[in-house]
Amino acid sequence: MEENLSQLQYPIGIYTAPDNYDEKQLNFWISAIEALPKWLDYCIENLDEAQLKQPYRLGGWNSIQIIHHLADSHANAYIRLKLALTEENPVIKPYDQDLWAELQDIYRVPVNVSITLLHALHLRWVAVLKNLKEDDWKRSFFHLEQNKLVPIWEMTSQYAWHGRHHMEQIRQMRERNNW
Repeated sequence: MEENLSQLQYPIGIYTAPDNYDEKQLNFWISAIEALPKWLDYCIENLDEAQLKQPYRLGGWNSIQIIHHLADSHANAYIRLKLALTEENPVIKPYDQDLWAELQDIYRVPVNVSITLLHALHLRWVAVLKNLKEDDWKRSFFHLEQNKLVPIWEMTSQYAWHGRHHMEQIRQMRERNNW
């Protein structure tokens, strides 16, 4: 049962930061970030509100919360990227994602608004990532919650995983329920 719960919660596994990177990995991570909005379009196509409100696991978020969370989280990531590129090791402020997922906009704003936001945001994000110079990948921000410097290349890896992780939660729920 515990293994099944872990598989539901982390369908592509728990994120592990790589020790380093190369051009092939960067291209893979950028491609995953670029593809996420289209993957989400596919995952929620023709789902009704009741299906979108069903949690992917007991005690987990539903698709509405996941999609709005992705918009919130990835907007923060994009701002962190731009801060890291324009300041020397800026300190970024963490936020409580669980509290954000309970705010009123989550259920008052349709998910397609956040998916549209993700399409626009990821277009800009990928444009920045595809034009970074080698030294830019090593620029970083200081993450207060993790108490460490996070280089841009590592953040890119993490958010490539993050998008795939949440997309897969929705996709597998859809598959399990034969929607």
